[in-house]
Amino acid sequence: MKTWNVEVKKKAIKKKLPKKVIELLVLLIKEMELNGPVRGNWPNYSKLSKSTHHCHLKKGNPTYVACWSVDKNKVYIEVYYVGTHEKAPY
Repeated sequence: MKTWNVEVKKKAIKKKLPKKVIELLVLLIKEMELNGPVRGNWPNYSKLSKSTHHCHLKKGNPTYVACWSVDKNKVYIEVYYVGTHEKAPY
């Protein structure tokens, strides 16, 4: 069974996140390490392009999202944004 390498870029997290959002991000990362980047079991998951994905970590106001890119050749996932939906880079 292959596992994915998941890296959260330092610049991905723009400001301090609520504890619940951090807990959900850790869970998402663990799932991606084991099962890959396609996370259809997460709220509002979608592919943004051929190699980028996103999902909601916490609904409500504000809504928090995570965005990540994938390099399938290297079995590598890079989380490049975690924060509010309003400032998400898509």
